[in-house]
Amino acid sequence: MKMKVAVGPDPSLVYRPDVDPEVAKDKGSFRNYTSGPLLDRVFATYKLMHTQQTVDFVRKKHTQFGGFSYKKMTVLEAVDMLDRLVDESDPDVDFPNSFHAFQTAEGIRKAHPDKDWFHLVGLLHDLGKVLVLTGEPQWAVVGDTFPVGCRPQASVVFCDSTFQDNPDLQDPRYSTELGMYQPHCGLENVLMSWGHDEYMYQMMKFNKFSLPPEAFYMVRFHSFYPWHTGGDYRQLCSEQDLAMLPWVQEFNKFDLYTKSPELPDVDALRPYYQGLIDKYCPGVLSW
Repeated sequence: MKMKVAVGPDPSLVYRPDVDPEVAKDKGSFRNYTSGPLLDRVFATYKLMHTQQTVDFVRKKHTQFGGFSYKKMTVLEAVDMLDRLVDESDPDVDFPNSFHAFQTAEGIRKAHPDKDWFHLVGLLHDLGKVLVLTGEPQWAVVGDTFPVGCRPQASVVFCDSTFQDNPDLQDPRYSTELGMYQPHCGLENVLMSWGHDEYMYQMMKFNKFSLPPEAFYMVRFHSFYPWHTGGDYRQLCSEQDLAMLPWVQEFNKFDLYTKSPELPDVDALRPYYQGLIDKYCPGVLSW
């Protein structure tokens, strides 16, 4: 029997203050949690994240995981590992994470039948959550992401009440709007908070996935809500970042709103996605 790892609610699946309430209602009230004990737990997770995620912490995580020596496995083996992360307290998803991966992929496939690489991104986007199985705390794996090394902007979730104890904000190098960055330096030159997005993006680069740049943007920035939904951090963006933004926003529609109780027939879908894996990221990979 597979061991299941209790990770608590994924904050980015529970609390989404900046989604238009009418849109959320039309889409079945996803993330419609704004009060009560669940919100308290989510707040506590973000408090830890916004205290601990510093420039020094993120650089250490890049060093710790950047050699990709944790495990050797295929993409579908990693998808199967996600089933050990069933989260009973997540209000949107009460079935295994792998089903969300296939649901997202199938939603994209239906809307964009001609873009097989986009279908694969749906399957790949959350695989960085295997970090939880290495013993990483939730606040260093899930939730919304933000740049470290500069002052957090207004649309960062709980921005006004969770950063007081972050030491970087007492450091003049990191506490201005630009912080350690140059204007319009490009997000490729920005140090993002550490989590499953950044890990998976780096893993894809390390293993030389032959996907288009849009795919790498979608994976790296799908939890960067202050950018793709909040409209912040434009002062760091290059022209390329702004050109890629609509792709990240298009992906996000499927990430948010494909969580339905109609579970996909995963066994029937596996051969199609195995074909995409063989095309873009074949074989045993380094994680």
